[in-house]
Amino acid sequence: MVGAVAFLGAGVFAFVYLLKSEAAWTFLRYRGNRLVTCPETKAPAAVKVASAWAAVTAAVGQRRLRLKTCSRWPDRQDCDQPCLWQVRAAPRDTLVATILRRWYEGKRCVACEKLLEKTDWLQHTSGALSPDSETVEWRDVAPEKIPEKLATHVPLCWNCLVVQTFRQKYPELVVERPARPSKER
Repeated sequence: MVGAVAFLGAGVFAFVYLLKSEAAWTFLRYRGNRLVTCPETKAPAAVKVASAWAAVTAAVGQRRLRLKTCSRWPDRQDCDQPCLWQVRAAPRDTLVATILRRWYEGKRCVACEKLLEKTDWLQHTSGALSPDSETVEWRDVAPEKIPEKLATHVPLCWNCLVVQTFRQKYPELVVERPARPSKER
Protein backbone atom coordinates (compact mmCIF):
# COMPACT_ATOMS: atom_id res chain seq x y z
CA MET A 1 0.00 0.00 0.00
CA VAL A 2 2.80 2.43 0.92
CA GLY A 3 4.56 1.67 -2.37
CA ALA A 4 1.42 2.44 -4.37
CA VAL A 5 0.94 5.76 -2.59
CA ALA A 6 4.60 6.66 -3.14
CA PHE A 7 4.33 5.72 -6.83
CA LEU A 8 1.13 7.73 -7.22
CA GLY A 9 2.71 10.68 -5.40
CA ALA A 10 5.79 10.53 -7.64
CA GLY A 11 3.57 10.38 -10.73
CA VAL A 12 1.57 13.39 -9.61
CA PHE A 13 4.79 15.25 -8.79
CA ALA A 14 6.24 14.48 -12.23
CA PHE A 15 3.02 15.52 -13.94
CA VAL A 16 2.90 18.80 -12.02
CA TYR A 17 6.60 19.42 -12.62
CA LEU A 18 6.27 19.01 -16.38
CA LEU A 19 3.21 21.20 -16.60
CA LYS A 20 3.90 23.71 -13.86
CA SER A 21 5.70 26.28 -15.94
CA GLU A 22 2.77 26.91 -18.28
CA ALA A 23 0.23 26.62 -15.48
CA ALA A 24 2.18 28.84 -13.09
CA TRP A 25 2.81 31.42 -15.80
CA THR A 26 -0.89 31.47 -16.67
CA PHE A 27 -1.93 31.74 -13.02
CA LEU A 28 0.40 34.68 -12.43
CA ARG A 29 -0.55 36.38 -15.67
CA TYR A 30 -4.30 36.38 -15.02
CA ARG A 31 -4.55 37.07 -11.29
CA GLY A 32 -5.48 40.46 -9.82
CA ASN A 33 -8.14 43.15 -10.07
CA ARG A 34 -8.76 44.35 -13.60
CA LEU A 35 -10.66 47.11 -15.32
CA VAL A 36 -12.45 46.47 -18.58
CA THR A 37 -15.07 48.32 -20.55
CA CYS A 38 -18.36 46.46 -20.33
CA PRO A 39 -19.49 45.82 -23.92
CA GLU A 40 -23.12 46.23 -22.87
CA THR A 41 -22.95 49.51 -20.92
CA LYS A 42 -19.68 50.95 -22.31
CA ALA A 43 -18.82 51.80 -18.68
CA PRO A 44 -15.85 50.59 -16.63
CA ALA A 45 -16.34 47.26 -14.88
CA ALA A 46 -14.06 45.67 -12.30
CA VAL A 47 -13.41 41.99 -12.93
CA LYS A 48 -11.29 39.16 -11.61
CA VAL A 49 -10.36 36.27 -13.84
CA ALA A 50 -10.59 32.76 -12.39
CA SER A 51 -6.80 32.44 -12.58
CA ALA A 52 -6.69 28.97 -11.00
CA TRP A 53 -9.12 27.71 -13.65
CA ALA A 54 -7.02 29.32 -16.38
CA ALA A 55 -3.89 27.63 -14.95
CA VAL A 56 -5.53 24.20 -14.82
CA THR A 57 -6.81 24.50 -18.39
CA ALA A 58 -3.40 25.76 -19.56
CA ALA A 59 -1.75 22.73 -17.93
CA VAL A 60 -3.75 20.44 -20.21
CA GLY A 61 -3.05 22.57 -23.27
CA GLN A 62 -6.33 24.46 -23.60
CA ARG A 63 -6.07 27.74 -21.70
CA ARG A 64 -9.57 29.06 -21.10
CA LEU A 65 -10.58 32.19 -19.31
CA ARG A 66 -13.70 32.86 -17.32
CA LEU A 67 -14.61 35.49 -14.78
CA LYS A 68 -14.48 34.84 -11.07
CA THR A 69 -16.09 38.17 -10.14
CA CYS A 70 -17.51 41.23 -11.88
CA SER A 71 -18.75 44.51 -10.43
CA ARG A 72 -21.94 44.09 -12.49
CA TRP A 73 -22.84 40.85 -10.72
CA PRO A 74 -25.20 39.49 -9.46
CA ASP A 75 -27.51 41.48 -11.75
CA ARG A 76 -25.72 40.37 -14.92
CA GLN A 77 -24.06 37.18 -13.70
CA ASP A 78 -25.42 35.17 -16.62
CA CYS A 79 -23.79 37.30 -19.33
CA ASP A 80 -21.60 35.63 -21.94
CA GLN A 81 -18.53 37.44 -20.55
CA PRO A 82 -17.70 39.22 -23.82
CA CYS A 83 -15.32 41.53 -21.93
CA LEU A 84 -12.76 38.72 -21.62
CA TRP A 85 -11.30 39.55 -25.04
CA GLN A 86 -9.90 42.74 -23.46
CA VAL A 87 -8.08 40.69 -20.82
CA ARG A 88 -6.78 38.21 -23.43
CA ALA A 89 -5.58 41.04 -25.67
CA ALA A 90 -3.83 43.01 -22.92
CA PRO A 91 -3.52 41.08 -19.65
CA ARG A 92 -1.03 43.50 -18.13
CA ASP A 93 -2.76 46.68 -19.34
CA THR A 94 -6.10 45.77 -17.75
CA LEU A 95 -4.60 45.36 -14.26
CA VAL A 96 -5.67 48.08 -11.82
CA ALA A 97 -2.08 48.33 -10.52
CA THR A 98 -0.78 48.98 -14.05
CA ILE A 99 -3.43 51.62 -14.70
CA LEU A 100 -2.53 53.44 -11.48
CA ARG A 101 1.22 53.11 -12.07
CA ARG A 102 0.86 54.65 -15.53
CA TRP A 103 -1.26 57.50 -14.18
CA TYR A 104 1.54 58.47 -11.80
CA GLU A 105 4.33 58.27 -14.40
CA GLY A 106 5.94 61.64 -14.99
CA LYS A 107 3.71 63.40 -12.45
CA ARG A 108 4.68 65.25 -9.31
CA CYS A 109 3.02 65.26 -5.92
CA VAL A 110 0.69 68.24 -5.76
CA ALA A 111 1.84 69.04 -2.19
CA CYS A 112 5.64 68.56 -2.14
CA GLU A 113 6.36 68.38 -5.89
CA LYS A 114 8.29 65.11 -5.54
CA LEU A 115 8.52 63.15 -8.80
CA LEU A 116 6.26 60.08 -8.52
CA GLU A 117 7.76 57.84 -11.20
CA LYS A 118 9.12 55.14 -8.90
CA THR A 119 6.33 54.38 -6.47
CA ASP A 120 6.97 51.28 -4.36
CA TRP A 121 3.55 49.67 -4.52
CA LEU A 122 4.51 46.92 -2.08
CA GLN A 123 5.48 49.19 0.80
CA HIS A 124 3.69 52.52 0.40
CA THR A 125 1.09 53.46 -2.12
CA SER A 126 0.61 56.97 -3.34
CA GLY A 127 -2.80 58.54 -3.12
CA ALA A 128 -4.74 61.37 -4.64
CA LEU A 129 -6.38 64.62 -3.67
CA SER A 130 -9.95 65.34 -4.78
CA PRO A 131 -11.10 68.72 -6.13
CA ASP A 132 -12.57 69.45 -2.67
CA SER A 133 -9.19 68.61 -1.01
CA GLU A 134 -10.20 65.21 0.38
CA THR A 135 -7.50 62.55 0.37
CA VAL A 136 -8.06 59.26 -1.41
CA GLU A 137 -6.34 55.96 -0.76
CA TRP A 138 -6.82 53.63 -3.71
CA ARG A 139 -7.59 50.64 -1.50
CA ASP A 140 -10.73 52.49 -0.39
CA VAL A 141 -11.98 53.06 -3.95
CA ALA A 142 -14.05 50.48 -5.81
CA PRO A 143 -11.96 49.53 -8.86
CA GLU A 144 -14.71 50.43 -11.33
CA LYS A 145 -14.71 53.99 -9.88
CA ILE A 146 -10.96 54.51 -10.40
CA PRO A 147 -11.19 55.93 -13.96
CA GLU A 148 -13.51 58.75 -12.86
CA LYS A 149 -11.24 59.55 -9.91
CA LEU A 150 -8.16 59.63 -12.16
CA ALA A 151 -9.94 62.18 -14.38
CA THR A 152 -10.67 64.60 -11.53
CA HIS A 153 -8.03 64.04 -8.83
CA VAL A 154 -4.39 65.08 -8.53
CA PRO A 155 -1.56 62.84 -7.26
CA LEU A 156 -0.15 62.78 -3.74
CA CYS A 157 3.00 60.95 -2.64
CA TRP A 158 2.81 58.56 0.31
CA ASN A 159 4.24 61.06 2.81
CA CYS A 160 1.87 63.85 1.80
CA LEU A 161 -1.05 61.43 1.78
CA VAL A 162 -0.31 60.52 5.40
CA VAL A 163 0.09 64.17 6.41
CA GLN A 164 -3.04 65.38 4.60
CA THR A 165 -5.13 62.49 5.94
CA PHE A 166 -3.94 63.25 9.48
CA ARG A 167 -4.85 66.93 9.02
CA GLN A 168 -8.35 65.95 7.88
CA LYS A 169 -8.99 63.45 10.66
CA TYR A 170 -7.40 65.36 13.54
CA PRO A 171 -7.40 69.10 12.75
CA GLU A 172 -7.35 69.97 16.45
CA LEU A 173 -3.92 68.31 16.76
CA VAL A 174 -2.30 70.20 13.90
CA VAL A 175 -0.27 73.27 14.76
CA GLU A 176 0.72 75.58 11.93
CA ARG A 177 3.96 77.39 12.60
CA PRO A 178 5.08 80.32 10.52
CA ALA A 179 8.22 79.76 8.49
CA ARG A 180 11.35 80.93 10.25
CA PRO A 181 13.34 83.60 8.53
CA SER A 182 16.60 82.24 7.19
CA LYS A 183 19.74 83.32 9.00
CA GLU A 184 22.12 85.13 6.73
CA ARG A 185 25.77 85.02 7.63
